Amino acid sequence: MLTAARLGAAALSAALLTGLAAGPALAEVPTPAIPDGLYGKSDPTYDGVWRQSLALTALTAGKVTPADSAVGWLTGQQCEDGGWPSYRAAGTACDAKFEDSNATAVAIQALVALGGHQEAVDKGVAWLKANQNADGSWAYNPGNPGDANSTGLAVNALFATRTDPAGVAKAGKSAFDGLALFQLGCAAPADQRGAFAYQTDPAGGALTPNALAGGQAALAAGGGHLPVATSVHADAAPKALACDAAAAPAPVSHADSGEAVGAYLTAQLAAGGDHLSLTTPGAAPTPDYTATAWAALALTQSGHPQQAAGAVDWLAKEGATWTKGGTDAGATATLLLVSQAAHRDTAALTGQLTALGPTPKATEAPAAKTSAPAEKAEKKDDGIGQYWFIGVGLLIGVGGGLLLSFQRKRNAHL
Repeated sequence: MLTAARLGAAALSAALLTGLAAGPALAEVPTPAIPDGLYGKSDPTYDGVWRQSLALTALTAGKVTPADSAVGWLTGQQCEDGGWPSYRAAGTACDAKFEDSNATAVAIQALVALGGHQEAVDKGVAWLKANQNADGSWAYNPGNPGDANSTGLAVNALFATRTDPAGVAKAGKSAFDGLALFQLGCAAPADQRGAFAYQTDPAGGALTPNALAGGQAALAAGGGHLPVATSVHADAAPKALACDAAAAPAPVSHADSGEAVGAYLTAQLAAGGDHLSLTTPGAAPTPDYTATAWAALALTQSGHPQQAAGAVDWLAKEGATWTKGGTDAGATATLLLVSQAAHRDTAALTGQLTALGPTPKATEAPAAKTSAPAEKAEKKDDGIGQYWFIGVGLLIGVGGGLLLSFQRKRNAHL
């Protein structure tokens, strides 16, 4: 996903290149009012559909039934052709060039999780198929070169709808072929094999590992989607990519893709103190919370929760910083999805996320565990009482029978 910061920087660069007075022009753009039903209070221009989809997915997985206004806001953002933009103000017509694959992919997964929105889901999948690149990949906005993040998210949506990515193809190239374009294989240095690059080099240069691309693409490589809910547990760590020095370099096969990126992410997490880092030229590396979260989801999905545990612990420890104290809807929802997948305590995060949106229709209360012992004791007492009455009844019956027999014998001798 393109972050607001990246999009804002792109907009500023474009303004400077065209000779516009970027500062005043950007300052005059009013911040959109926060629509009713939308989770979070920050400007939704760049992430409205993204954070709403994650929030609805996480809350639904947590047995919370979102308000109709929250679901209606998301479905109302969908364009007639099936795609979603990052955000569309009320009353604004759809513009195809602003529809994006990331928003569409997470919106599809949210509606699948909610259930009851098959028509919207089908239209969304049709949009993804129509906007697949000829090499099998997806771009953030249609018409641009594909990238690993967008391709991974599209594959997640296909898995969520039980659509086989191998059968979704353009010009003979499937979604799996598109994903493989960005994965480093045996031609890469040993410590980079299995990683994902954000994009390929148009000049044909070597792929460069990217933390967020690796995290988001890894969930797709492992056959997963949101919410992650798997009971598969592998006994061993992810298998590193096996390479034959004599063999010609080839794309990583889908069969090996998930384990290969899992092994790479496991090594990166161990080397980075249980988290991945964002590296920017000329700046010191900084913790990448989002990349770490997606890596944890991917490892859990692939059956390696033990390798994800350190990242889950780190995210829980640093969660308040990432979520801005539970006020960032997108970050809070993502952290909740990670905690759910890892089977951690989610009560606090669920409460924080619920408070960022409209009052839900219903919340499934957890079973009261404290009443169980008393109930058992009551049943035990009832059982003893029942046996006592039965025993007394039998004694009375036996005594009455003996008395009657004795009376008959006595009468017979008279």
